[in-house]
Amino acid sequence: MKRQTGVSLLELLVVVTIIGIIAAVAYPSYQESVRKSRRAECAGALAGLGNAMERFFTVNSTYLGAAAGGANTGAPAIFAVSCPTDGGAPTYNITISAATGSTYALQAAPAGPQAGDKCGNLTLSNTGLKGVTGQSAGVTWDQCW
Repeated sequence: MKRQTGVSLLELLVVVTIIGIIAAVAYPSYQESVRKSRRAECAGALAGLGNAMERFFTVNSTYLGAAAGGANTGAPAIFAVSCPTDGGAPTYNITISAATGSTYALQAAPAGPQAGDKCGNLTLSNTGLKGVTGQSAGVTWDQCW
């Protein structure tokens, strides 16, 4: 007679436990990497809106009226209103938070799957000053940009 061999229940439980431990450590790290890549993509889009604002200023000699409906604040009329800029589920909403004749401030607020991000809102001014608002305690702008 030939003896049949297989996997015992104990061996199977050990393997399942090891896989569970690895998944418990790896999944949060993966999620943070995805959040970080979305944040980086939107930081680039915010810089793109800054470039669009400079082009608008070159043509109009003012930053006023760059928002939708010719307004000074709100959703931009000269650039995409959310990240990713090429479509898909919005992860950030982009707005012009302030505009005058010679200055502007832009903001990207997390939305959808990015809501609750530790970095909060990304900001950019006409001088190139990068910042964050609404971030978690201990988080600085340079960790988010």
